[in-house]
Amino acid sequence: MDSKKYEVGSDVTDTRAIVEGPDHHALKLPPVSDAELESHEVFKKNTDGVDFRTVGWPRATVIFLKIVFSTGILSIPTALYALGAVGGALSLVAWQAVNTYCAIIQGNFRNRHPECHSIVDMAHTLGGPWLKELVGFIFLIAYTLITGSGIIGLSVAFNALSDHALCTVWWGLISAAIITACALIRTLKNMGWITFAGFISLFVAIFIVTIGVTTRDRPAAAPQTGEFELGFVAINYPTFVAGMTATATIFISSAGSSAFLPVISEMRQPRDFKKAVFMCMAIVLSCYLSLAVVVYAWCGKWVANPALGSAGDLIKKISYGIALVGLIASGAINQHIASKYVFVRVLRNSRHLQSSTITHWVTWVGITFTIGAIAFILAESITIFNYILSLAGSICFAPMALIMPGFLYLHDFAAYRKGTIVQKTKWMLHICLILLGVFVAVCGTYATVMSIKEAYSNAEIGSAFSCADNSGTVAG
Repeated sequence: MDSKKYEVGSDVTDTRAIVEGPDHHALKLPPVSDAELESHEVFKKNTDGVDFRTVGWPRATVIFLKIVFSTGILSIPTALYALGAVGGALSLVAWQAVNTYCAIIQGNFRNRHPECHSIVDMAHTLGGPWLKELVGFIFLIAYTLITGSGIIGLSVAFNALSDHALCTVWWGLISAAIITACALIRTLKNMGWITFAGFISLFVAIFIVTIGVTTRDRPAAAPQTGEFELGFVAINYPTFVAGMTATATIFISSAGSSAFLPVISEMRQPRDFKKAVFMCMAIVLSCYLSLAVVVYAWCGKWVANPALGSAGDLIKKISYGIALVGLIASGAINQHIASKYVFVRVLRNSRHLQSSTITHWVTWVGITFTIGAIAFILAESITIFNYILSLAGSICFAPMALIMPGFLYLHDFAAYRKGTIVQKTKWMLHICLILLGVFVAVCGTYATVMSIKEAYSNAEIGSAFSCADNSGTVAG
């Protein structure tokens, strides 16, 4: 942001006051006109080339929904088994609240510094080139891992629907190709239609499974004769490794706020992002609580992973058939976000960014295909669904969704450190947010690695690039 002084006059709007409310005085930044803020936006309005600034807040809500309500819902019932129904539900509510607040911090920072297209640009504002490169690497790994989880989910669906008609590696390759083809759509406005259809299909699929499990006398995976233990508890007392793995899984289920930032950059009115964030998070929390808790209550320790296989083979095929669009959209939107970051970084400040030149297209297609190929390799290397999500949550999303927002707040509200008691309290609470992020990153990564190691030793995970069925439909 240009640091030159502006005289306050009738033609100058104190935009930071609108963004932050009365606390904006602690920023010690001059009032800036709307025109000045607009001049710093990455994508310009009324361009002669591709117009990226076409997303209204209702469509942004839909895109946010598909970013957050994606493959995470399919692993939450398994996490609830580790923590118990009450413990898991409280963890869901708490993490949803924390992640919502961190999303608001990031969005407000972006609107005060509109030259920031992504959290990577924000890292440059905080710590210069070295932090920019570090966060950029983490950002790419994060959304490539989540794209990989989408590839796993789609390959599971194809195996379930076809009774494992092909080697799982081939289904994974087909899944990666389909997801990459959808991710090639250039603007988020056009991606909005896919994400809306994806959200509806995934919601309907998990709803069908929820109804399906309540109609059975016992879970599909449980012994069908004789006595059995359901494994449903209100409060569970897991080992540290199991508890942290489950916590990381629940955390990541709503921690995708760093992907909101490129969407805000493509909104017609970026200030409206809060409407989209609150609407999205409210819908997601209600869905997670109502659907995941019911599935766990009826399946207990016999819940499938992913959860769509929890109500028997027939319901599994029906739900996976309906969820196909949602699984494709989950992978595509995350691959698009990762590709768009690299694309903007490569072509920023050049005419090729918003002009349909050969350079524009070659760069966009090449980047998208490369990320799809890396995601496929990762998906075939870590084949257990909840572990790849937990690993992404610990290594990548804890720094981006918890640590970075804490530092963003401290950066723009530095005056609070020596302000009033209330301001000092806010300052200290955001230091606690940073420490929480460090805890999740370190302990969550350790727990997930130990869980993966144990799964390999127990033969729960096959070798890399294995042809074995990953849907539980047939053996071998």
